[in-house]
Amino acid sequence: MIRRLRFDFLTQQLLFLIVLVSPVKKGCAQRAALPTRWTKEALTAPVPLNEYPRPQLRRQQWLCLNGLWNYQGGPTIASARQPTQVLRFPANTERIRVPYCPESVLSGIQRKQEINMWYQRTFTLPQDWRGKHVLLHFEAVDYQSTVFVNGQKVGSHAGGYDPFSFDITAALKPGANSLVVAAYDANDGRTPSGKNGPRGDYTFTSGIWQSVWLEPVSEQHINGVRLLPDLAGKRLRIDVDATTATPVQVAIYADKKLVTRAQGQAGTAFYIPIANPKAWSPDSPFLYDLTITLQSADGRPIDQVSSYIGMRDVSLGKVDGVVRPLLNGKFVMQLGLLDQGYWPDGILTAPTEAALKSDMEFTKKAGYNLIRKHMKTEPQRFYYWADKLGLLVWQDMPALWYPDEDTLVNRGAFRRELKTLIDTHYNAPSIIAWVPFNENWGAFDVRTITNWVKQYDPSRLVNGNSGFNNNPSYQTAYGDPKNGDFVDTHIYVGPNKASVPDSLRAASLGEFGGVGLFVRGHMWPVENNAYAYEPTQSALTDRYVFLLDQVEQLMRYRGLSVAIYTQTTDVEHEVNGLLTYDRAVEKMNVNRVRQVNQAVINAGRQLNPPAK
Repeated sequence: MIRRLRFDFLTQQLLFLIVLVSPVKKGCAQRAALPTRWTKEALTAPVPLNEYPRPQLRRQQWLCLNGLWNYQGGPTIASARQPTQVLRFPANTERIRVPYCPESVLSGIQRKQEINMWYQRTFTLPQDWRGKHVLLHFEAVDYQSTVFVNGQKVGSHAGGYDPFSFDITAALKPGANSLVVAAYDANDGRTPSGKNGPRGDYTFTSGIWQSVWLEPVSEQHINGVRLLPDLAGKRLRIDVDATTATPVQVAIYADKKLVTRAQGQAGTAFYIPIANPKAWSPDSPFLYDLTITLQSADGRPIDQVSSYIGMRDVSLGKVDGVVRPLLNGKFVMQLGLLDQGYWPDGILTAPTEAALKSDMEFTKKAGYNLIRKHMKTEPQRFYYWADKLGLLVWQDMPALWYPDEDTLVNRGAFRRELKTLIDTHYNAPSIIAWVPFNENWGAFDVRTITNWVKQYDPSRLVNGNSGFNNNPSYQTAYGDPKNGDFVDTHIYVGPNKASVPDSLRAASLGEFGGVGLFVRGHMWPVENNAYAYEPTQSALTDRYVFLLDQVEQLMRYRGLSVAIYTQTTDVEHEVNGLLTYDRAVEKMNVNRVRQVNQAVINAGRQLNPPAK
């Protein structure tokens, strides 16, 4: 079997054997069961993952708080569930590497099911932040968080996949400030958790798992921006949320050249015309840059942020009488990978920015135009790279496992967090579809929620219950919601018997494939499995090409418009990825994969009527 290694084999073996010196306890060490080529860099970086966390709302000044924190955790430690006072941290406290979860080797803790997690560190603000309000940002903490600054509670939050922030100005003092985060995560499936729960398949994660950072702002400032492209109308709708309803000036640039400038009012949506807009697509992922300036009543600038937008339209329409999804008015066959975003060293957190980007670069290199982000959300920089590289994204909502228990609490949390997911990633041009439910997992009120998502964000498509033909054994299937935009089935191995479109919805094959290949030395140390197997890289590639030839037939003659292969990488016990779990081995001949993928996508283009 030919193995195309991503980095030197000897280097990998040394990483397997290396004792990773950990600051957890004297004499205690951590060892990566399956390192990646980024593991060592993540372990030695003074400030890991220190890229600006929020690309679509950027300011010049900020301070990353990632790195080593003091840590106390475990089921026997003081409860971290809505505490009213901080826990004392003795001098010999363990140390944890933020933002990696305590279950991961990169954290330096590597313990499972912590439940109660207490984090502490100090910080000193830069001198030029004097007179500013200071915002403390968390990109994601699983699940309930209570935050103290200098012993004073500054806020709390619930939601494992949501970014949140607090204005901590009133709690600050000159010099060193103490920050304590109490995180409580029962990991019992009674909160939206996706695969990160008792019915999930992989290692649980808890606590802080995305970046923590500080940002200075003026007393009056911009809180957020909502951007809606209208390609056909040659305009951009913009809604600026600010602490004051004063004038806002927006400048739009293409390749650093000013395209247009317009003025509106914070709190009131307004349109900006864009003459001859360049369309965003996977083939041409062109992004406009924006500068948004909040002004005082007399016209002085009081806050400024930078952003970007991709001008694209997403809709359903008929092509030769068949309902299909349209991008910028044309049918584009959506051919993609199920992407679960797990890592052997960081679990839910990519070890580095390069690692996060690498999966998308591989997807693009292999000729796909779509990622289905399955059962999790990613840091905002993931969607930035999807926007930049030109990858369409179907975004799942992480499943709630027990919707019928304590319905007022559990279902309410799901609805709130679904809304937050949409709000957080609304501006990403790469996201073209929302997936509220998957295979009936934790499903409830499917028709109602599908309709709500359609109404809340009519600019995108909605797949209300992907793979509605499948259902977990513990729950009666809701089945086809009969609304939304897709008739969607999952077929392993498939793709035969894929769904067909009806008079109102396009046909999608939300998951298929799952053919595995064992690669010794590159598998998670458990019993590994797949839906089917091939013995060699060559045989697996042949099998894939055959499946894609079938996909093309279904697209041409049965109305199929979307096909999502399982999956980007192996994940713990699953060996059905195009890449091994450590991202070291390409398990198929990628040139052949790209050729057949592009052939299918090009065949889809030919179904569009000739341009007039």
